[in-house]
Amino acid sequence: MLQQQIDQDIKAAMLAKDEIRLRSLRAIKAALLVAKTEKGASDVLSEEAEIKVLQKLVKQRRESADIYKTQNRDDLYQIEVDEMNVIETYLPKQLSRDEVVNKVKSIIEENGATGIKEMGKIIGIANKALAGKADGRTISEVVKELLS
Repeated sequence: MLQQQIDQDIKAAMLAKDEIRLRSLRAIKAALLVAKTEKGASDVLSEEAEIKVLQKLVKQRRESADIYKTQNRDDLYQIEVDEMNVIETYLPKQLSRDEVVNKVKSIIEENGATGIKEMGKIIGIANKALAGKADGRTISEVVKELLS
């Protein structure tokens, strides 16, 4: 389970005095605790729910890093990138763009989609099929590209 792994890694990071890793792991632990205490959530998060939490954290770091980069705040940009890199190690291996294109092509063929009108339907199916393996932005770009 991810929670136990994070706890062990926090201890290791403390012993190694690795501040970046420790800060990132604490952010993961906090986000998992919040997800567990949300209304309607059970005590034990599913693997899918854990992946969604991690993806959300990565997305937040990426957006913040982009903002800091445009404002020439390289010190803050580097902190966000370092944390994002640590968090990504707990996510399943991400598919390359070519792999996403191949998966989406097969989804389009299976569902007989022919035009841009069916984009929403295909994106929904692709998001479920590729959950945790590709980010939503890439999936939607590929679907739009293939259906246009």
